[in-house]
Amino acid sequence: MSLPSIDPRPTLAAPDDDPYLWLEDVEGLEACAWAQARSEHALAKLADARCDADRAALREIFDCPDRIPHVARRGGLLYNFWRDGDHPRGLWRRTTTESYRLQSPEWDVLLDLDALAATDGEDWVWRGAQTRPPAHDRAILSLSRGGADAVVLREFDLTTRDFVVDGFCAPEAKSSVSWLDDDIVLLSSAYGEGRATTAGYARTVRLWRRGTDLAKAETLFEVAPERMACRGWFDRENATLVFAEQIDFFNSDIWLGDRTGPKTKIDRPTDAATSWSRGFVVVRPRRPWTVGEATYPADTILGACWEDFRAGARDFRVLFTPAPRKALQGCFWSGGELVISILDALRPVFLRVTPADHWKVDAISELPSIGAVDIWPLDLDPEEANGELLAMTQTPITPPTLSLLTPGVAAPTVLRQASRAFDPRDANVTRHEAIAPDGERIPYVQVGPPGDTGDAPVHMTGYGGFRVSSLPYYASTTGKLWLERGGTTVVANIRGGGEFGTWWHEAGRREGKARSHDDFAAVADDLVRRGVTRPQRIAAEGGSNGGLLIANMLTRHPEKFGALFCTIPLVDMRRYHKLLAGSSWMAEYGDPDRAEDWAFLQQISAYHVAEAGRPYPPILIATSRRDDRVHPGHARKFAAKLQALGYPALFYEPAAGGHGYGKDNAEVARFAALGMAFLRRAIGWEPTSS
Repeated sequence: MSLPSIDPRPTLAAPDDDPYLWLEDVEGLEACAWAQARSEHALAKLADARCDADRAALREIFDCPDRIPHVARRGGLLYNFWRDGDHPRGLWRRTTTESYRLQSPEWDVLLDLDALAATDGEDWVWRGAQTRPPAHDRAILSLSRGGADAVVLREFDLTTRDFVVDGFCAPEAKSSVSWLDDDIVLLSSAYGEGRATTAGYARTVRLWRRGTDLAKAETLFEVAPERMACRGWFDRENATLVFAEQIDFFNSDIWLGDRTGPKTKIDRPTDAATSWSRGFVVVRPRRPWTVGEATYPADTILGACWEDFRAGARDFRVLFTPAPRKALQGCFWSGGELVISILDALRPVFLRVTPADHWKVDAISELPSIGAVDIWPLDLDPEEANGELLAMTQTPITPPTLSLLTPGVAAPTVLRQASRAFDPRDANVTRHEAIAPDGERIPYVQVGPPGDTGDAPVHMTGYGGFRVSSLPYYASTTGKLWLERGGTTVVANIRGGGEFGTWWHEAGRREGKARSHDDFAAVADDLVRRGVTRPQRIAAEGGSNGGLLIANMLTRHPEKFGALFCTIPLVDMRRYHKLLAGSSWMAEYGDPDRAEDWAFLQQISAYHVAEAGRPYPPILIATSRRDDRVHPGHARKFAAKLQALGYPALFYEPAAGGHGYGKDNAEVARFAALGMAFLRRAIGWEPTSS
């Protein structure tokens, strides 16, 4: 079965004085011909035998059968989506807990996505499944064309292993779905006339009954077009429908209701994350919150009785209070307990809170205190959760280990360990701090050979946005193509991220975004000051918001870098809010239509700042034609302007991939190998492959 392709993406926004506006026409013949010609030029320069060898090496790592299969439990079975060389699009499969503990589990394959794509004649990419509780005998699959965020929804029978004839099926759009019962779902979708917000997300929540026309599904909840999005889901534990209006990236309103719509708005600050489970609720304000005589700092976690809280009581138990370098990363419920994730001086710490036992707080011990640690519930369905957790631990030179944490059992049970993807040789992992222009200390993690040579080839990356923390993960790409060959890697913890909590993010948001970029430049300076390297040997890479960072290194700090790899980037900060999901990020960057915001945004709009005659380092700008989050026009226009100004900027745009480096392991390997080949050559470093 093949649905008609409906492109949910706007292309051309209202014209202005932009001479390269025509490159925003995503699928336009002229724009695509331009992108294809530039991509072929880049491939001709970079895709030689050495690059092909790198691509093959990465593909082997990505397809390695000894990778850890990530699982989630539904109805007592462990589900996994798996890609390898024989199944590049992937297999949706499941197994038992007992089998998963074996070296070679017995997998029950539910869906072969490669076979489906061939049958349908579609470029399907897996985007997940919502199984029908409690039996989990049906699922609504989310299938993306070419890796875009927009998905097609299709109902699948897990017993017959086939799609349900006349089942739930929704055309391509940015959508989510929640089962209410066997024959009714709650659909949040941008599909349909007037159903999308300005940012392209759902602006209605509809009650959709089996066998009825989607166009006639009853609208239960609707938000204004200028809002970011809305969503609805079924809280099975409390037999309640929940409706959320996402005002902007950091603010929302939440209502409780029933099948006729929202009834009661939850009284809490719009910036306060709120979640509840088994009779208790926790609230985490983003800004200081005054309640009666008490003022709670941002990122405090407050616990209360759910029933009392809904009735208006504000008798909180303080479960966590942040400190300047002790920051909340997040929290979640599992089996009636709350798990709190903290970075204490950038070291991972986890707490387990038992509300039913007078809010007892215990540290989760026996986990490494260095590197990166992630913990999440084993059960996808909160009502089925028994408190078992999965923990993934790793360092930049130690492959990931997956462990099971069981309530009441002190030591974790190791389930699986990934094989080594690269030889770290004699690399050391060290942490350092640079001093930003305003005096703030900016941490960074350095991995590489011991001893400072003053000429080390350095691969440097950072992000600095949306409160996302950059942690020292095991990175197989840089490990294989950089560390293994004797190079040095650096991850910078610049402001705008979440490494030290909301205050760290706030310092790099809106008018602070230039400060965040200066932090990154300060780390480059510190590498030179410490005698690690020189500017011409520093190769920097970043994507999305990190692509904005890299573009600004070109225009604002060109003397500090030898080469730049700018991927899926925001670059045009005057029009970003008019393109695809751009308007949803105005809380992070500002509104360029307001003079007071454009005053600081124009300073970081690399597309406008770029000028002729500057000592810009070599740059490769890459995007994806199927990226329906950050418009590919950003990268296209930036490359076109730089080339017109006389710079030899390279450009690469594969036809698929979404907001990432590719839709499958082969595409990701090619994208990464090209980038690494470019960076190494640009800084004059061509080591022999290991």
